[in-house]
Amino acid sequence: MKNINLKVADITQEDVCAVVNAANSSLLGGGGVDGAIHRAGGEQILSECKELRASLYPDGLPTGEAVATTAGEMRAKYVIHTVGPVYSSCKNRCEELLANCYINSLKTASELKCHSISFPAISTGIYGYPKDEAAKIAYNAVKYFLDSDNTIEVNFVFSSQESYNVFVDAIKELETWE
Repeated sequence: MKNINLKVADITQEDVCAVVNAANSSLLGGGGVDGAIHRAGGEQILSECKELRASLYPDGLPTGEAVATTAGEMRAKYVIHTVGPVYSSCKNRCEELLANCYINSLKTASELKCHSISFPAISTGIYGYPKDEAAKIAYNAVKYFLDSDNTIEVNFVFSSQESYNVFVDAIKELETWE
């Protein structure tokens, strides 16, 4: 689909307006993509996240919501932090919460006047969301958003060829992928 790209790369090296961080609710860093973004961006990201915790999110960023910080030392201008659902505990709201991660991140990018954004495969690591199911939800959420605002170039960035292949296979079930 126009405006959607897929690639295997290091999301911390993306030359885009915003990269999305699959954060935990504390916003204070962690493992996986979250840890990599905090390490690559440096202290500035952590400092801004601490400010967000002290002011807007004393109990942590709610699942499915999104908030932006600068990207510190990364090429991107912003990091949009979003908390994906933990698959084993999101019950009947899993799909809604995961879709909200993508839609709210795109809304935040739009508010920041970004024309390019890179997403990881949110919740498919330690949060245990099945990759094929998550891919369909992610693709549909992004496509839905782009139907009303097609000014943003969206990249799905995968850390492995296997994850990339799962995503491509999943969306091929939804429509013909070119």
